[in-house]
Amino acid sequence: MKPSQGSFASTATGETVWLGFTEWGERRMERVAICAHGLTRQGRDFDQLAQALLGDYRVICPDVAGRGRSGWLSQKEDYHYGTYLKHAKDLLAYRGLGAVDWIGTSMGGLIGMLLAAEEDSPIRRLVLNDVGPFIPKQALERIGQYVGEELVFPNLQAVDEHFRKIYASYGDLSDSEWSAMVLHSVERQPNHTYTLHLDPAIGDAFRKNPLQDIDMWAIWDKIECPVLVLRGETSDVLLRETAQEMTRRGPKAKLVEIPGCGHAPSLMVDDQIAIVRDWLHSWVERDKAEEEAARARAEAEAAADGRQNG
Repeated sequence: MKPSQGSFASTATGETVWLGFTEWGERRMERVAICAHGLTRQGRDFDQLAQALLGDYRVICPDVAGRGRSGWLSQKEDYHYGTYLKHAKDLLAYRGLGAVDWIGTSMGGLIGMLLAAEEDSPIRRLVLNDVGPFIPKQALERIGQYVGEELVFPNLQAVDEHFRKIYASYGDLSDSEWSAMVLHSVERQPNHTYTLHLDPAIGDAFRKNPLQDIDMWAIWDKIECPVLVLRGETSDVLLRETAQEMTRRGPKAKLVEIPGCGHAPSLMVDDQIAIVRDWLHSWVERDKAEEEAARARAEAEAAADGRQNG
């Protein structure tokens, strides 16, 4: 099945920016999953996962502002989580979605955490891919070494080599998976070179301000929905002790550690996809059982009323 491409205008920051998304499945599907990507990535990273979820969901994979098919912000200081949260809400409003399940890698997971912590949150279930309420400064410093670089590549092979270096911690990906990441991440220039679909200004926060540990435990403790946490075995972003603490407080997440990768598991390989799909499917089946029980109760009450009136 081929996805459709959509976009909508947001004025959340005072300027108008067009935000793109990839949508899988038929609009008649009531259950919707949102897949939100990492800091320097874009929504097509979730192609394999989205297709695996189609039995239960319509899947929407947004490109966060400054990435992929979305527009770049003219006010560069607006590249922060407050903006991304507003844009996420605008996407839900644009599609008329009152309830969703949210799958977020790294930055996308933090956006999901912020939304899930709100009162009357639209998020029913949350999957966090290698991110949590505490991120050590050292991990941010590592990311800051490459995020926001203005790179020009002579050919696609050079992009491939660059990705295999900076995303080596994704784990063992096939050549076709690396190739797909490359093709969805670049723009061919008139002089036949290639640049990334990425506003370099998203790295300003790493360059202009002293980096500190990120501590969002107060946010975590407000989350009430079920949460699945995936942790790359050697991740420096989601430390093992942080992940374990996430199972003991707040929503008391289910934790699965993914061997052979760091930050972050790609969610492109079958075993990782199965973990997410099966966990979400168990909740879908629970929803269906509750809906069926509610229908049965309603029918029984209607029948009882009919007998009394008769």
